[in-house]
Amino acid sequence: MTVTTEKKWHAVLANLKDFLEDVNYNAWFSDLKFYKYDKASESLYLIAPIELTKAQLENRYRDIIISKSNEVMGNVRNVFFFLPEEIEKNGKKHKGSRDFDISEEGLMNPRYTFDTFVVGENNRFPYSYALYVAENAESPNPSYNPLFIYGGAGLGKTHLMCAIGHYIIDHYPDLRVRYVSSEMYTNDYVSASMASGSERTEHMNAFKAKYRNIDVLMIDDIQFIESKTRTIEEVFWTYNTLYESGKQLIFSSDRPPKDLLGLDERLQSRLSSGLIADIQPPVFETKVAILKNKAILDNIPMTDGLNEVISLIAEKIKTNVREMEGAFNRVVAYSTLSGLPINKVMARSVLHDVITQQDIVPTPDAVKKSVAAYYTIKVSDIESSKKARTFSFPRQLAMYLCKEMTNLSLKEIGNSFGGRDHTTVLYACEKINGLKTNDGNIKKILTELENVIRNN
Repeated sequence: MTVTTEKKWHAVLANLKDFLEDVNYNAWFSDLKFYKYDKASESLYLIAPIELTKAQLENRYRDIIISKSNEVMGNVRNVFFFLPEEIEKNGKKHKGSRDFDISEEGLMNPRYTFDTFVVGENNRFPYSYALYVAENAESPNPSYNPLFIYGGAGLGKTHLMCAIGHYIIDHYPDLRVRYVSSEMYTNDYVSASMASGSERTEHMNAFKAKYRNIDVLMIDDIQFIESKTRTIEEVFWTYNTLYESGKQLIFSSDRPPKDLLGLDERLQSRLSSGLIADIQPPVFETKVAILKNKAILDNIPMTDGLNEVISLIAEKIKTNVREMEGAFNRVVAYSTLSGLPINKVMARSVLHDVITQQDIVPTPDAVKKSVAAYYTIKVSDIESSKKARTFSFPRQLAMYLCKEMTNLSLKEIGNSFGGRDHTTVLYACEKINGLKTNDGNIKKILTELENVIRNN
């Protein structure tokens, strides 16, 4: 670490101290240490003293740190947190065989393994597919290549990708694994292509070697390269090179390949050619199991009060596992700082914003407005008798959401949709419920609409 970088980091800390309340700064930042700044990916790597601090920084202060770091250091797009033992463990693991670069393999969260992934009905098949790919990384099965994992935010896509990476590194140490976000891949490509003259050729050759002379390539959140024409072209040729060499490719996205409309048709076709795994939102029992598993990993004693809090969080936070874990961390952090025992009353106070939002019952007008905006039509179109599917399907979705999210009867819902009979509403609800059972994309649309309606 150069003196200049060290001074800049101390300046960032000074900015944070001025910005935050003393109690928050002293609790979470006083023992935070600088590890590395990676210029190519514009990423900052920091060492947190304990798991609780790391979790709080990741869930509550990441954006603030990026903002304050940019004011001093400039060009900071990402920040990653590690524990001292994670740095030490990874350093020893790769000593004597290959250099360990925390800006690449270190991006795979050490806790994201197959052992710590809670399997439920919502993710059983994606888990099985991911494990199969990891176990057969030396000789990829063409039917599983590429593996494309998709689902909403915070459902475990990154966890499964990191689990694959850790398994391969542990069981096949000679295989070269590269895990990056689509943003990091884009940044690497832009940095290489911006050079001029002979340097550009040198940098582009280094970039291609980095991503093509490997055995396993994993790109997380591939949807973020939509409409980035040059990056899409580069991913396409990287894909071809690796696939034709019999190497494993793994991608994740918030949507299936067919819905990534901003991609080149050639790349969209290739992403659809392997195995597509859909992660659905977890049911209540799976959410409880996830939080109990987190408590075990964080060495938090399982008490009656903690069990009540886990049930409360699982009930109130409907879909996003990451948001659910963030709420759990807030309760634990408050208990640690205040010395108060963890119980339902304390949790309701700490999570009042989350609970209040989830308890809000929307009006039919709010539902219709959100659905109309989602499909770029007018509310009057939803209320009308127009039979074109462009209008009838959003209308049926809106009726279904009114039934699920409000306390209104079928008759009352029908009245709010232009005086329709309750049997029309019942038909719409049964149709959407049937589609939801057989079509993962309909489930995703409904989840997105529920989140939009609650947030509005």
